Amino acid sequence: MWIQVRTMYGDKSFQVDGLSKLTKIEDLKLKMEKDLEVPPIRQRLFFAGKQLEDGHTLYDYSVKRNSLIQVMIRPAEVVTSENKNNKQIDVSGDKCKEKEKLADIINRETDGLQEEKPINKDCETTTSYRWKVGDCVDGKDLTMGAWFEALVKKIDVDENGDVRYHVIYDGYDESEIVPLSEKDVRPRARTKISYEDIEPGMIVMANYNCDEKRERGFWYDVEVTRKSKKRNGKEIYGKLLLGKDNSVAEECKIIFTDEIFAIESSDAPLSESEEAPEKRKVRPDCITCRDDPNKKCKDCGCHQCGGKDDPDKQLMCDECDQPYHMRCLDPPLTSLPEEDEWYCPLCKNDGSAVIKAGEKLKESKKKSKMASANPKSNRDWGKGMACVGRTKVCTIVPPNHFGPIPGVPVGSCWKFRVQASEAGVHRPHVSGMHGRDSDGAYSIVLAGGYEDDTDDGEEFTYTGSGGRDLSGNKRTAEQSFDQTLTKTNKALAKNCDCPIDTKKGGQANDWKKGKPIRVIRSFKFAKHSKYAPEEGVRYDGIYKVVKYWPEKGQSGFIVWRYRLRRDDQYPAPWTTAGKKTIRDLGLQIQYPEGYLEAQAKKEAEKLALKNEKKGKRKRKDEDDEEEQTSDGKSDSSPKKSPHKKAKTSYKIPEDSLDLIKKDVKNKKIWNEIIEVQDSHQKFLQEVEERFICICCQELVYQPVTVECGHSTCKSCLQRAFKAGVVSCPSCRFGLEKDYVMDINRNLNDALKKLFPGYDAAR
Repeated sequence: MWIQVRTMYGDKSFQVDGLSKLTKIEDLKLKMEKDLEVPPIRQRLFFAGKQLEDGHTLYDYSVKRNSLIQVMIRPAEVVTSENKNNKQIDVSGDKCKEKEKLADIINRETDGLQEEKPINKDCETTTSYRWKVGDCVDGKDLTMGAWFEALVKKIDVDENGDVRYHVIYDGYDESEIVPLSEKDVRPRARTKISYEDIEPGMIVMANYNCDEKRERGFWYDVEVTRKSKKRNGKEIYGKLLLGKDNSVAEECKIIFTDEIFAIESSDAPLSESEEAPEKRKVRPDCITCRDDPNKKCKDCGCHQCGGKDDPDKQLMCDECDQPYHMRCLDPPLTSLPEEDEWYCPLCKNDGSAVIKAGEKLKESKKKSKMASANPKSNRDWGKGMACVGRTKVCTIVPPNHFGPIPGVPVGSCWKFRVQASEAGVHRPHVSGMHGRDSDGAYSIVLAGGYEDDTDDGEEFTYTGSGGRDLSGNKRTAEQSFDQTLTKTNKALAKNCDCPIDTKKGGQANDWKKGKPIRVIRSFKFAKHSKYAPEEGVRYDGIYKVVKYWPEKGQSGFIVWRYRLRRDDQYPAPWTTAGKKTIRDLGLQIQYPEGYLEAQAKKEAEKLALKNEKKGKRKRKDEDDEEEQTSDGKSDSSPKKSPHKKAKTSYKIPEDSLDLIKKDVKNKKIWNEIIEVQDSHQKFLQEVEERFICICCQELVYQPVTVECGHSTCKSCLQRAFKAGVVSCPSCRFGLEKDYVMDINRNLNDALKKLFPGYDAAR
């Protein structure tokens, strides 16, 4: 497989081929040395927020084919006594000669050490060593601090004169030889200690799982602190020694009290006549079958039949890492495939599914089975809309944005709450409040969920959340306990211009200085207010908190109340001026795509079913005759759907139109946008789609319009040039390396006028 590599600053990017999932990190660094022009010791690799450490494989970090790995280059260091083993000499600068002398001294020192204590390269048995090649020992894993059964394979002396034992762990899947110091190797534990003989203060070896306390884990050194014998079993508690630096984990409960081993003394190796002790039980590799060799399991055995027999006749898929018997494949294989990489039937791409030049993107096998793959959905609109997924996300402003959303005027109305979430006005689907207790509230919805709510239009009293038992996945319930000033309740209180008081509440010193809150009224609120819309949900502008206080509600429990007052430069939708603004902008209730067609089809099916059941075919013919016009012609035009939107004429404001006309570079695009739009919402939606940056997928900021006619954010274009892509990101139109990125001021001014404040978060 291959991966993509890029430096942190984007000055170098290249591809590394010939890898596999079992490639070691140190081997990868060697492959990258030629392209990066730096040795492996100066390379720091990062993937998915983690630093890739030597000794691990690409599979350990879930690095897949075509994954992007970032590289940070360490600065070259002068060799000192601390890093002389690395032998890294920086010969640049004024002190070149001093560094060369220092390197010669270090080399002489290391040569002298090798003469005094030669390395045992042939793994010959030496009486001066505590262990011999082939001895069964316990080796410490320096990462987690656990002890594993190991076998000594080689003995040598390092450059500091310390003895190193090269061992193979029995508990590891890979037969990797690991060098350990003398203090990290000890005799194989073979003496069990009974529960009665264990006393507090003893250091023993016990099995413990740091992640799942009730499961079997690895073997650690434990200092016993206390033990107790109860009716339901025996208990032992102790301190665990973890990690390379022997950090302590306090009060660890040992579950397997009948499997406690004594730590053998260092001078008590296994005698030649003594057999190797029975292998200790550790955490199973497969949680499903618990490593039972007689039990069929599709997780650790053949993914088709579950059998664990004939491991030499199993193929491992290079994509999903699942094994398959060659006989279980369809068609069966009689010999190993010649390809270097083999893929199972579930992961292999069909040749017909490969997209050729000019062809349309084809759906994957998984996505083709999803409900979203069928554009003609049979959804019963209006039921279950609280759980439906968003089809788009507002990227004009971040989720923690205070104040109005650019491009969403006061009076905008939607059929469902999910549409308001997509527009960014109120992000949650169900919750009536959106905010953080450390930041404040961004928006609220008036939907009549609490009986204590009151509405006077320009001001209203809002009830906080909580105080209800919603267990069992209930949407709502009666008030059953007091509310507290925490979470979203505290977030809404933070918008008030006064200190937080969790007991008495507070009143704003200057209510206009409080943080703005977007307010949405729902048609469900009509039972409490005459200002609620007749259908759907409506954005009514910016409000601010005047005061907040706790009081006993109608349910008899304490609720938190908030008094909010309108502070918006645009008129409210229920006023005469607000209605005129709605007419001028052509604002109408917005329906989801396909909603009107689905409703019309649903009504037609109901009518047809009704006529079929009651047998009123004659009445239908009589109705058709009555619909004939006075000139004798029948009116065969389809009936108008009750949900069909009335056609309105929308006129772009003159000040916005003047800015648009000044943008001569995008004249053709602007003409196409203006011709097809008949409402304010559609006009802004079309502008956002046509002027979206291909790199960041957001509305272009400080746009640069190149000769091919595409507009891109200046920062995105600079980033592409720094990565070596000297072309238009949209169409690959060739550009010069010294291309001057002039901002299209006319387009920038037009977008700021249509989407005021969209650049504040950029």
